[in-house]
Amino acid sequence: MWIANNWNDYKVIDCSQGEKLESWGGYLLVRPDPQVIWNTPKTHKGWKRPNAHYHRSERGGGQWQFFDLPEQWSIDYNTIIGKKLTFQLKPFSFKHTGLFPEQAANWDWFSQLIQTEAKKRPADRPVKVLNLFAYTGGATLAAASAGANVTHVDASKGMVTWAKENAKSSNLEEAPIRWIVDDCLKFVEREARRGNVYDGIIMDPPSYGRGPKGEIWKIEDAIHPLIQACMAILAPQPLFFLINSYTTGLQPAVLSYMMNTEIVSRFGGHVDAQEVGLPVTSNGLVLPCGCSGRWER
Repeated sequence: MWIANNWNDYKVIDCSQGEKLESWGGYLLVRPDPQVIWNTPKTHKGWKRPNAHYHRSERGGGQWQFFDLPEQWSIDYNTIIGKKLTFQLKPFSFKHTGLFPEQAANWDWFSQLIQTEAKKRPADRPVKVLNLFAYTGGATLAAASAGANVTHVDASKGMVTWAKENAKSSNLEEAPIRWIVDDCLKFVEREARRGNVYDGIIMDPPSYGRGPKGEIWKIEDAIHPLIQACMAILAPQPLFFLINSYTTGLQPAVLSYMMNTEIVSRFGGHVDAQEVGLPVTSNGLVLPCGCSGRWER
């Protein structure tokens, strides 16, 4: 398991009875988590006095209950290569805050690859990275801070706007980032027709979603065709490929199989796929948070 254990401003304090108690820059949030199927004593005082609590509804969805939480605040992450990223947080629909902290384990992985490769290259041949389903830009900013030219693609205009705010907070507003609001598959297909290629591709697809024109995305049906389409826009000697999955039915071995079939067969290199997790400070255990598949040259 890859564990995101380099956070200072974020931590999972405890988890029990379908919920987790987290500290986000000192603010305590209680949020539901489907992985938390155990029932252990909730002894930490934060369970009784959080700053906000997201309550799931039996009919689906849910709502926030606020006690003492600002409308927006920020936290920092110091990457393994010594770059500080600052993220703007705010509670919004379906329990989210605008950041998936476990992905820091992947940010550190590809940041090192990008930085090492960028140092070898002349200024006119930068490392080019494509971030699909790029959300609020965590991976985009990590890649840009490591020296990459990044193309950030998300179907939600609001998420792209939020990502730009994070870029400004991280002093990366002048970084070479292209901000694109588009359906990811359609964008990849257009890039292939244009002849554009990338050294690294990151994809962080939802289990289910809709594109800007109502396109339906179901990960079980759409992930493999998207991987296949991406083969046409990888550079002749690509650097890395990353796939994240939060869908419980998509195990690490499934990601490994697809990546070996499509990427290793064309470019060589090797694949590693594992669960991704966050340490729980109250007991030293690890909360699983989905899985990732990594390919590198």
